[in-house]
Amino acid sequence: MSDPNLSRIGTLIRDARKHRGWTQAQLADELGTSQSAVNRIERGHQNLTLETIGRIGAALEAPIMSIGSGPTHLRVTGPTRLTGSIDVKTSKNAGVALLCASLLNRGRTTLRRVARIEEVNRLLEVLQSIGYRTTWLNEAGDLELVPPREFDLSAIDVSAARRTRSIIMFLGPLMHRDSRFDLPYAGGCDLGKRTVEPHLIALRPFGLQVEATEGSYHASVDDEVSPRRPIVLTERGDTVTENALMAAALHDGPTTIRNASSNYMVQDLCFYLEKLGVKIDGIGTTTLEVYGRSEIDVDVDYSPSEDPIEAMSLLAAAIVTESEITVRRVPIEFMEVELALLEEMGLRYDRSPEYVAANGQTRLVDITPHVSPLRSPLDKVHPMPFPGLNIDNLPFFAVIAAKAEGQTLLHDWVYENRAIHLAGLNQLGGRVTLLDPHRVMIEGPTHWSGAEIMCPPALRPAVVILLAMLASKGTSVLRNVYVIQRGYESLAERLNELGANIETFHDAVPGV
Repeated sequence: MSDPNLSRIGTLIRDARKHRGWTQAQLADELGTSQSAVNRIERGHQNLTLETIGRIGAALEAPIMSIGSGPTHLRVTGPTRLTGSIDVKTSKNAGVALLCASLLNRGRTTLRRVARIEEVNRLLEVLQSIGYRTTWLNEAGDLELVPPREFDLSAIDVSAARRTRSIIMFLGPLMHRDSRFDLPYAGGCDLGKRTVEPHLIALRPFGLQVEATEGSYHASVDDEVSPRRPIVLTERGDTVTENALMAAALHDGPTTIRNASSNYMVQDLCFYLEKLGVKIDGIGTTTLEVYGRSEIDVDVDYSPSEDPIEAMSLLAAAIVTESEITVRRVPIEFMEVELALLEEMGLRYDRSPEYVAANGQTRLVDITPHVSPLRSPLDKVHPMPFPGLNIDNLPFFAVIAAKAEGQTLLHDWVYENRAIHLAGLNQLGGRVTLLDPHRVMIEGPTHWSGAEIMCPPALRPAVVILLAMLASKGTSVLRNVYVIQRGYESLAERLNELGANIETFHDAVPGV
């Protein structure tokens, strides 16, 4: 008979593996062991050290165990009516880009009101491991970053690096600091294969070559190579553009980047680079002219702007719960298409005059949606590069469409399988038909009812499920919500301040 404590841990590991979408063989490959060993672990027939449990948790991107507790779950009692007002926090995606960009600067970087999320925590662990001194200055989330004279890349925290895709944005800055270096493979959301090739196409003109073997990117740099003509990105991706910008920032000369993303996090990165003394023309357009510097050594203070994806999350929370709350500090330039589509669906809302964010650039407004009868839009809902509907805001239209009268087609053409996770709404009473890995048909209106659901392994669909639970009758449980903690700071607690009833709990691991 197996030890009950080992059986409990084995069950947690099995659930985390299935949540990750892996087979036992895939987990065995990642751990460098056999499938039979993984099978014994999951059945509780294998003794485990804390180190082994930690390695398994890192491989599965899930905290299998902390002292006295297992993964974090949420218990939601509904239906909910929200009241009051809430401020949008600063951008998660801008924050992680600026952490990576701090590698360019030999001076001190102070970032204001940084979101204290797991994605940021993982990057800070990586920076600390290579010699950075990182200090949270206050409860407001101001963060100070002081680099070492030389990076110690041999000491990089591999476990932390593999739990964030943002590590790939180290390529652009580090290529100017070392002619040869290794980076662990990137992790993050399960959204299908995100090739790194667009990044390499953007960085090869600066002399970077990368080979991917044995779980690492092996980078080498030819100092004799520099851009001789405009760099044309094959993908107008946000992180691809950011990597190219950071490579250009320490290139002593002009660089033209075409087909660049002009999205919110890219603009924040540009504003930060300008504070470092890098001149950039064309911010907000798809052609950037970057005039880099051979060395950057300045003490800089920068405030990233507010997050349009969190703003959309909070508006969706109000709509799905038929609540009238005021969402303050909404970056309107990056929400105009979403609001126009919501107006087409029948949403009425109040909007304040514009004011300027702390970065001195981004335009903000306060928005108060009113309870409104919704109808499905006439055309399909699909994302486009900025200034189109943001790809990360698309999933929220699934839960909004479920409130609307009629059928709504969502086309998530960017990711191979993110749309699949939206079918989880059916467990709460939704009528979502998966047409193919990219398209779902949603029929409304929906009468939500509580259920217990394993959290989807993709950030935005996970929050969509949580929002539907707010509107569901009875008690719902969302299990293993680490992916939400990666991208949102204290979301459950902040929704509770508006009147939600969300309880955070853990499955205890006895005797460990």
